[in-house]
Amino acid sequence: MRLENVYKLIRNNQADAMILFDESNKHYCCGFSPSEGVILLTCDGIGYHIVDSRYTETAQKYAKNTNLEVIEISVSFVDEICNIIKKHNIKSVLFENETISYAKYKCYREKLDNVDFINLDNQLMLLRNVKDAEEIRFIKDANKIAEKSFLELLPEVKAGKTEKELAALFDYIMAKNGSDGVSFDTILLTGTHTSMPHGVPDDRKIQEGDFVLFDFGATKNGYHSDMTRTVAVGYATDEMCEMYDLVLKAQIAGIKALDDGVRCSDVYKAAYDVLEEKKMGRYFRHSLGHGVGLEIHEGYNASPKSKDTFETGNVTSIEPGIYLPDKFGIRIEDLLYLSPRGRENLSNITKELIIL
Repeated sequence: MRLENVYKLIRNNQADAMILFDESNKHYCCGFSPSEGVILLTCDGIGYHIVDSRYTETAQKYAKNTNLEVIEISVSFVDEICNIIKKHNIKSVLFENETISYAKYKCYREKLDNVDFINLDNQLMLLRNVKDAEEIRFIKDANKIAEKSFLELLPEVKAGKTEKELAALFDYIMAKNGSDGVSFDTILLTGTHTSMPHGVPDDRKIQEGDFVLFDFGATKNGYHSDMTRTVAVGYATDEMCEMYDLVLKAQIAGIKALDDGVRCSDVYKAAYDVLEEKKMGRYFRHSLGHGVGLEIHEGYNASPKSKDTFETGNVTSIEPGIYLPDKFGIRIEDLLYLSPRGRENLSNITKELIIL
């Protein structure tokens, strides 16, 4: 069904073919993520996956489901593309103008000098934003691995442990539990470091009374999960508890606002307004959420300036936070799926404040 939608996209643009280099776009069409290679799809439903010898066997395995013809290059990728272009008398191609490098564009433009290049823009990304049942299953599988691993890590989170050693342990546990790789560099911060939304773990040691912030994800079959939880070690002050409850209320408001046809900026505002009631809006320093799938950040984002609108099939994070410099930060993040049956929260770990 995914490929059928892509073939339809080519026809809707009145193009003869589409050429794909982007790793995630290729994965969407061929089922795995080769670091190199080209996919060429024609308007009449014929597809080619051009690979080098490193990927031939893997590509042939996945081609049993996609019906793409696998071609191993004998000279170069561009030469194989030229052969296919001539074979099908292709006069126009959609190309990834938003992600292709200038060097690659120049190379193919010079070789295919008689072919019209049509901007793909974000059209394929819009297709990818609407997940099918198999894609949702992969995301759920990745999320289950991440959640299981988080629960296994918590007993190791103690005063005296460093951010680096716990982040490394977390990645190991996720791999042991079946993750194909981390969704992104695991963020594990403690104490005043938690006020940096995307801080990098270092040698800082956890102390009694610290918040510890975990932003993490696993991958399965190329699809990502994403979750953030903030816990306290030993005890939490009244201020920490008050601010935690405020962030949780903001997240719940954002989740309740999420629905098919709702503007992303309105979902952001629903969460922001809860924080601003306590004059804490200025400490919310990022968007409320982003699309998740073959990339950890893909497609739309729920920011105040976003022009995007949520639709059925979307998978998005909802992750408000407040960050008080030199004090602490709190972020709570769930992964939401707008299913045909309504909004579904894919995250299952409690959001009540955990004190270890």
